[in-house]
Amino acid sequence: MAGVPPVPPAGAPPAPPVGALLRRHRHAGEPLSCVPVAEGLLNRGFRLSTTRGTYFLKQHLDAPTADRATIARQHRATQRLHALGLPVAPPLPDTTGRTVAVVDGHCYALHPWVDGRHRDGAQLSTGCSRRLGTLLGQVHTALDRVMEPSGPDGARGVTADDGVCASADLQDTFRAIDELIRLARAHRPRDSFDALAEHRLRERRRLLAQHAHHRPPPAAAAGWVHGDFHPLNLLYRGAEPAAIIDWDRLGVRPRAEEAVRAAAIFFVRPGGELALEKVRAYARAYRRATGADRAELAAAAHRVWWERLNDFWTLRWRYQLHDRRADPQFPAVSALAVWWTREYEAVSDAFAG
Repeated sequence: MAGVPPVPPAGAPPAPPVGALLRRHRHAGEPLSCVPVAEGLLNRGFRLSTTRGTYFLKQHLDAPTADRATIARQHRATQRLHALGLPVAPPLPDTTGRTVAVVDGHCYALHPWVDGRHRDGAQLSTGCSRRLGTLLGQVHTALDRVMEPSGPDGARGVTADDGVCASADLQDTFRAIDELIRLARAHRPRDSFDALAEHRLRERRRLLAQHAHHRPPPAAAAGWVHGDFHPLNLLYRGAEPAAIIDWDRLGVRPRAEEAVRAAAIFFVRPGGELALEKVRAYARAYRRATGADRAELAAAAHRVWWERLNDFWTLRWRYQLHDRRADPQFPAVSALAVWWTREYEAVSDAFAG
C-alpha cells in the first residue's frame, strides 16, 4: 500500500449477523463458529465454519469501496477471471443469485475458504519470483479482456485520490513533512519510533530538495489493475499461488506502476534494500506476459520512486489518525526510499535492463 491512506474504520463494528447471512445461503449449512481473521487493515474477515464446510466471510467497511455496486463489480471481475483459469476465489451466490448481502447497513460477501499461506519475497525463490511476475502480467492482460473499456468514457473505479500522485507537488510534500515533524516531536510518551520518524522526515526533505528536478510527468496510459497486489493479498499452496484475494481497490491506473509497486513490497528487505536479482526475474517475466517494453517499466520505476519519496502514509496513520497498526512497516518503508535514491541506476536496471 502506498499513498495518502484511506481512513481506517472508526470504532469496533458489530459482530456479523451470521444467522441472517446463512439464511440467504441455505446451501452453506448451519453455523458452528465464526472467528475473526487477523490480517487486513481496512475491512474485516472471518473464518466461518458450518455443518457443510468452511467459508471466508467478508465485511466491507472501507468507505470508498464498500457500496453494493462497487462490490458487485469486483465480484463480476473475479468470476470472469476464474472462468479464464486465474487463481481467484469468487464469492458464492445466495439463493437469489446475488453475491452482496446488505444487513443493517453493512455489506457482506461469502467466499470459499482457501487453504494457503502468505509468502513474502524472502520466502520466494528466483523461480517463484519469475512466476509471480508472470501471474501479475496475466492478471493485467485478463482484466483487459473481462472489464469494460478503460478510456475516458469507461468506468474508472478508484483512481487518483487513493494514493500519492506519482508527480506529487513538492510544496504540498514539504508542508506535510513540517506537520508530521511537529506531531512527532509533540508525541507523548516519546519513544524511539518518534525519534526515527523525525530523522527520516528531515532526511526525506533534504533528498527531495536535491532531486526536485527529477519530478516525473504523470503516466500517459492506464489500464485495469488489482490495485493492492502485495503478499497479504496472495495465498500460496506450496510453491504455487492458490488465490489472489481482496479486489476492493480494483480500478484503472498505470499498469506498470502496479508491477513496480508490488515488487517494492514483495522484495524489500528489513533494512530497506530490494532483492534486485529477484526483482529482475520478476520484471522480465512481467514484461513477457504483458508485452510491456523496457521504457515503460523504467518510466514506471521512476514514478514509483518519486511517489515513495513523497509518501508518508504510515506516519499519517500514527500521528493524524492515531492508528498504530501500520507502525511495523515504517522502518523498512522509510529506509527503502533512501536506499532506492542511492541505488537508483541499479534499481532501474533491475526493472528494465
